[in-house]
Amino acid sequence: MKALAIARREVVGYFNLPIAYMVVAAFLLLSGVYVFVLQPIFVNNRATLLPFFEFAPFLFTLFAPALTMRSLAEERRTGSLDVLLSWPVHDLDVVVGKFLGALALLAVALGLTLAYPITIDALGELDWGPIVGGYLGLLLLGGAYLALGLLVSALTQNQIVAFMGGFFVCFCAYIIGRAAPGVPDALVPIVEGLSFERHFGQVARGVIDTRDLAFFGAVIVLGLGWTAEVLRSRRWR
Repeated sequence: MKALAIARREVVGYFNLPIAYMVVAAFLLLSGVYVFVLQPIFVNNRATLLPFFEFAPFLFTLFAPALTMRSLAEERRTGSLDVLLSWPVHDLDVVVGKFLGALALLAVALGLTLAYPITIDALGELDWGPIVGGYLGLLLLGGAYLALGLLVSALTQNQIVAFMGGFFVCFCAYIIGRAAPGVPDALVPIVEGLSFERHFGQVARGVIDTRDLAFFGAVIVLGLGWTAEVLRSRRWR
């Protein structure tokens, strides 16, 4: 599959540059300090990883744009995107490949944080049910943020602009649910329905509702589809 070939190219590209190591290391450092230094790992004499699942969604608003900022913006600036688009590949293959490459790196970063629950479980009995739900929720949330970050990256040739724009979009998606108390009653269901934080919280509690899965799936599909449309329009300029 052409998208998988592009994904492999992306993963190799990440690890050929220091950005992958820097971003992953920063994610692990910040999350580790928050979990083990700034927050208690025992609540009511029970071990918990709840602080990590409360903090990681915010970290992802920075982490996801940092992974996607050069995916299309830098390739547009250097002209390598034009070369890639000249290949016999569909625009959607390019977008999906880049998305899968970024998602693979995000999954690696999350995989490394498994040291947190393993360490905490060694200190006190940990309930692994919410842990599994939390990691599934983070993968879905991260995928949605990556799709939005790719869309922003496709709209600019500047990595810094792509990062700042991606962070702005992801952060707005992160906090939109918190605006519910300040909107008219008729709009509350709509605002809550668009809340990334709310849908993630449901999955993180171990409540696997198809509506939450469908929400994140829809964001990913729409984000990647819109990005592919941006690339398609570029072919005809």
